[in-house]
Amino acid sequence: MQIPEAEKILFEQYSIKGKASKLPGELDANFKIKVDNKPTYILKIANENSSESELDFQEKILLHLSNSAKNKAFPQLIKTNSGNYISEIETEKGIFRKVRLLSWMEGRIWSRVNPQLNDLRFSLGQKVGEITHKLLGFKHKEAARKFVWDNAQTSWVKDHLHLFSKGKKELVSYFLNRFFYFEKDYKKLRKSVVHNDVNDHNILVSEDLLKPTVTSIIDFGDAIKTQVINDVAITCCYAIMHHNDPLEASLSIVKGYNATFKLEAKELKFLYTLIGIRLVISVTKAAINKKENPENTYLLISEKPAWELLKKWKTVSEDFAHYSFRNACGFSAHPNKHKFENWAKKQDFSLAELFPTINKNKIEHLDLSVSSSWIGHQKEFNDLDLFQFKIEQLQKQVPTKIIAGGYLEPRSLYTSTSYNKVGNYGKESRTIHLGIDFWLPENTPVHTLFDGEVVVADNNSNNKNYGGFIILKHQQKDFHFYTLYGHNTAESVLKHKTGDFIEKGTQIAILANYPENGNWAPHLHFQVFLSMLDCINDFPGVAFFNEIDVWKSICPNPNLLFKVDGFKENLIDISDEILIERKAHLGKGMSLQYKKPLHIVRGLDQYLMDFSGRKYLDTVNNVAHVGHENFEVVKAGQKQMAVLNTNTRYLHENIHILAKELLETLPKELSVLHFVNSGSEANELALRMVKTVTNSQEIIASEIGYHGNTNATVNISSYKFDGKGGKGTPKNTHIFPIPNSFRGKYRGKNTAKNYANEVQLLIDNIHQQNKKVGGFIIEPIISCGGQVELPEGFLEKVYQKIKKAGGLCISDEVQTGIGRMGKTFWGFQLHNVIPDIVTIGKPLGNGHPIAAVACTKEVAEKFANGMEFFNTFGGNPVSCAIATQVLQTVKNNNLQKNAFKVGDYLKQELLTLSKEFPIIGNVRGQGLFLGFELVNKELQPLPKQTDYLINRMKGFGILMSSDGPDNNVIKIKPPIIFSKKDAQEAIFYLKLVFKESFMNLTKI
Repeated sequence: MQIPEAEKILFEQYSIKGKASKLPGELDANFKIKVDNKPTYILKIANENSSESELDFQEKILLHLSNSAKNKAFPQLIKTNSGNYISEIETEKGIFRKVRLLSWMEGRIWSRVNPQLNDLRFSLGQKVGEITHKLLGFKHKEAARKFVWDNAQTSWVKDHLHLFSKGKKELVSYFLNRFFYFEKDYKKLRKSVVHNDVNDHNILVSEDLLKPTVTSIIDFGDAIKTQVINDVAITCCYAIMHHNDPLEASLSIVKGYNATFKLEAKELKFLYTLIGIRLVISVTKAAINKKENPENTYLLISEKPAWELLKKWKTVSEDFAHYSFRNACGFSAHPNKHKFENWAKKQDFSLAELFPTINKNKIEHLDLSVSSSWIGHQKEFNDLDLFQFKIEQLQKQVPTKIIAGGYLEPRSLYTSTSYNKVGNYGKESRTIHLGIDFWLPENTPVHTLFDGEVVVADNNSNNKNYGGFIILKHQQKDFHFYTLYGHNTAESVLKHKTGDFIEKGTQIAILANYPENGNWAPHLHFQVFLSMLDCINDFPGVAFFNEIDVWKSICPNPNLLFKVDGFKENLIDISDEILIERKAHLGKGMSLQYKKPLHIVRGLDQYLMDFSGRKYLDTVNNVAHVGHENFEVVKAGQKQMAVLNTNTRYLHENIHILAKELLETLPKELSVLHFVNSGSEANELALRMVKTVTNSQEIIASEIGYHGNTNATVNISSYKFDGKGGKGTPKNTHIFPIPNSFRGKYRGKNTAKNYANEVQLLIDNIHQQNKKVGGFIIEPIISCGGQVELPEGFLEKVYQKIKKAGGLCISDEVQTGIGRMGKTFWGFQLHNVIPDIVTIGKPLGNGHPIAAVACTKEVAEKFANGMEFFNTFGGNPVSCAIATQVLQTVKNNNLQKNAFKVGDYLKQELLTLSKEFPIIGNVRGQGLFLGFELVNKELQPLPKQTDYLINRMKGFGILMSSDGPDNNVIKIKPPIIFSKKDAQEAIFYLKLVFKESFMNLTKI
């Protein structure tokens, strides 16, 4: 049916003049009706084959829901001129069709909402559950009709298997077979009239871009009386498409549905297969429609994503999905969890039964968690000889105990890619240990605690992390469970065969040493679990943190058997307690990053880790210059700390070794060094030098510049005194406009000259006050000002003016130095200038408190006017050893070159993104010191979008931060070991976030 005919019907039946536009539909002709440029109605002209009974069914459902709803959550039926909700018309082709007019429901359809996060999916489940609840007891003769889109009537699909290729046929057949296997029990589940078609075109979402919720479910044309759980399955199907982890995406829907309509435990057993069945119906209908209606693209709209989801869904463990659904609905994840716990309470086993030759029943807890200081550096932990030595030393301290631990312990030591996946929120790692490790000597015999049947006996061919391992099944009166014994010799394990019955007390294994045991020091991994899931020759010993509530139900604490004192709980999130303490006892001026602050407990290279072992790719912390906890840097500090740490009043070679390394990177004119503890101290000392040398305190600095947190450095930092809590420009400070050629005072041609003239105006003003110019300070790229690159030629012109006026030039290299620029080792070298003074900050110590001031011999001699310069810790042997290693690491590992290559790649990728997303107004910086600015079409700053981007990227496991006077610049200054692969990951997720609705300029 065409638009003019629809508009004619609208006027004849409802006396409404409106503009119609076509909407998609499988059978009905649907039109959006605009009246006075406002969408107010939807006109539905039924297919000629639609029965009056079917339409009456839909009419009665809508009336029932409208009467029971407190608000206008559902479409309202509009009466015709004759007072009916349904009328019949004859089309121009002489065909009789039924017509209905419904109120237009405001909102975005689900398919246009981005992102679709857990809270939104929860609200979807809530809304659909609400509909089911309202329709309980609703009756209509049409509710029991035959209908191909009813999961309960799936048998028709078998007649169309010939339409699929071999692989697709196998996939479809798998879910059909699962369905027919349990069909008898499935038919006994409770039924009700349900919506039955909650697809992504029938869901309306609020216009709130930050906290969207589902406002309405429309189109009840597929409503039917069927098993209630079918509606949950259908709702999940369409809402979890396009997700890397469809099971995780489904759980919030199930949880929301259960919040408004309580699901029964027995229903959840079938949900996994029913999701598959709905997808099977969808792809089968698409295959049929391809042949019968190839021109109707609406009929095929979900085909490709349905196949993709079906393939993913097949890889999900049916049992694990079942347990996850139970957990989402408030049941114990594993149905036999409480049975096992009650049984275990009555048992009395000892560790001496497990290890008779050891005959010890006490344990010494060993903490190998991600936050443990005992394990030391990751590289030390991977040194098996060192680890074994430490175990032996600990055992000597506790000779009457068995060293043990590990249950639900978050560990950072699992580095194999087999432990990783890309979930719905970025990279995830299996970090949570599910068993107990008992650290014992090589060749210690292991005995079984119970009678059992051998389920698996393997020599590590499938699981090289377990070594030789054996799994036993233990049958109890009304449940069974399994025990796993890992890290044994292959010979001792392979004596047993699958199906063997082993009596309690039998020796079943002997502990192996590395490498036979999976590259670990000798120990037994002992694990209890209540289901084998889909595992045949293996079982996971480590789980993903976001699944841990389910896993700890499947794998109960083995100590329930032994009841030994001394085990400590490791998986405790104390973030809230730390936050409370922080607020109570730390200054409020100490800010935190992110809306929900991170509890970081370990650093490793370009990553920071939280208490659960999740890694966050760090694009922010330039202080960790050569990587968080760089091993060589850490060892250099440890070695010297064990020998001597004192002040510079004594002779020590370390300070001279460091001085030599540092001076080799600087122009020969900068030949004298002073060592201090921080960038703030370095700039403070530089100001003292200026005052002493020039006999002037008049300092010229940039707007939005930041140079430290001491009194003197705050006084020259516009970023501070012009910001919140600041009191404006101090007496001896002179500020020129930030030389920003993108959104600054001057843009386009002659930018450098114009900004240099602003500096000259300040020089002239100082002279007019009969004062001398003391100094000029600036960062070669202004960091807090928004990663602002200085206009080409600006610094050279300004240095000439300052020196002509008798002042000194300071280059603040706290953030830009030591190879970060890529092209050059120091930032000032980008501008073809040589400062009088260079200040260097904590990146020199990779976070350890050491900094330096480099100056010309002339400045140094004038500064040495008799007043002693002394800094208790500046230049101490430990700090110097660390800083020397940092410089050598940059040189030996070609990290300046890496900063250039990776930085250039990242900058080019950001520029490419800016073409696709105009919200990126400007990309700037050098090497691995980059920034990009978010603005609208009028170049107005977008701080809310910037904040949103930062927090969304954090959700994907990538740390970012903002800067600039308007907080609209994303700064990128990671450790300079940052790789091209890291850059690609950051760009990938940036692109995802830029596609989200809140980042869309049309919504601003």
